[in-house]
Formats: sequence, structure tokens, C-alpha cells
Amino acid sequence: MNHTTVVEFVLLGLAESRHWEITLFLFLGIAYLLILLGNISVISITLTNNFLQTPMYYFLRNFALLEITFTSTFLPSTLYSLLTERKTISLPGCFLQMLFFYCLGTCTLFHMAVMSLDRYVAICRPLHYTAIMNSRLCLQLILGCWAVSFLMMFPPTIMTVQLPFCGPNVMNHFYCDASLLLQLSCTETGFIEELMFIILIIILPGTLIVTAVSYGCIIVTILHIPSSAGTSAQHSEVGRTLTKFCLCSSLC
Repeated sequence: MNHTTVVEFVLLGLAESRHWEITLFLFLGIAYLLILLGNISVISITLTNNFLQTPMYYFLRNFALLEITFTSTFLPSTLYSLLTERKTISLPGCFLQMLFFYCLGTCTLFHMAVMSLDRYVAICRPLHYTAIMNSRLCLQLILGCWAVSFLMMFPPTIMTVQLPFCGPNVMNHFYCDASLLLQLSCTETGFIEELMFIILIIILPGTLIVTAVSYGCIIVTILHIPSSAGTSAQHSEVGRTLTKFCLCSSLC
């Protein structure tokens, strides 16, 4: 059968009427600007302040950088489409957006798990904190988050890139979503779907368990600190943990 090879995809976006597109553009534009300003401020402050050169703020600085890159994978193109009414994205652009979206999203989950481990060591093992969380280990953890994320998400993305697209090219979304791309392919995609499902099963529960167990141990440790005899170092780390939690919540 004769098929037309797809060279671009049509993203229907978030709204149908022009009025709602302008409204969403203003709302998302302000939100994106606040994300950039907030994360850049965190990076600048933690870099220039000598008192913030600790592992906690090192992870927080990298987390802020990760948030900037993650939101920049889809928000600028979404804002552009809302403003200009251009709904198409090229085939290579779609695959690049999908690759960075899922890789950076996965890296964010790993990074949050690493940050929870850092707080666990700081509060539950305060005497060994400086020896365990040295600069070399912190760098290895950060690079490990990035490397593992790309290694896990790169194979299914490459497999998706190699799929033939010869049918409809319309996606009811505002960015290139892997599940919708697989539906638009004109060949069997069962293996890729199973591979993505296995990867998600490993990533989501794994990072969630690490984060939950770490903060669970932190809560137990805090509850067992005597109010009159608790060490100042532990109380200081508890305050820093709460500060980090608030910052991460605002960044997210």
C-alpha cells in the first residue's frame, strides 16, 4: 500500500479558542519566568555565599539547574505555539523533545532520592556526615543520576525514532508524548511499550521507596531527640532539612 511518510507532527495544544490560548500564554509565561528567576536565584546565592558550600546546597544547586533544563524542554515551544498558533513540530524536534523530557524527568526523580539520602546521613549519622558526604562522592552521585537516566531512557527513545510513521500525524497534546507517538506508528510497537513499562516500574517505585524510607528514618530520629539533651548539630540539620524541603517544593 502507498503511504505518505510523516515529516512533522501536529500538536493540538491546550486550548481550542484563541481567547484561552492568550490566557494560557500569559499564565504559563509568568510561571516560566518565575521558575527561571527562582532557580537562577538559588544557583547564584549558593555559588556566591561561602557559608552555603555544603553538600546540601550543592545538591540543591544542581536540582535548580535540573528544573531549568527540564521545564525548558517543553514550555518555550508551548508558549511559542500559543502565541503564534503554529501547532506543528518537526520529526527530529519531536524526538529530541521526547528524549530530553523523559531523561530529565527521570534524572529529577533520582536527584530527589539522592537529596533525601543526604539528609538521612546528615541527621541520622551526624558524626560521620562530613566523612561520608565528601565532594568526590557528591560529584559521583550527581553524575550517576544523569548517566543512569540517559542510559535507561535512551534505548526506548532510539527504538521509537526508528519506527515508521506513515499515517495520521495529529497528537492531542502540547508536547511529544511517547505513548501517543507509538499509537501513530504504522508498525508493531508492543516490545517498546513493554520496555518502557519495565523502566517505569523500576524508576518510580525505586526512587519513591528510597525517598520515603530516608525521610521516615529522619522523622523517627527527630522524635527520639530529647528536647533538653538533643545535640545542637542534629537540631541544626533538622532546620536545614526543613528549609531544603520548602525550597524543593517551591521549585517543583
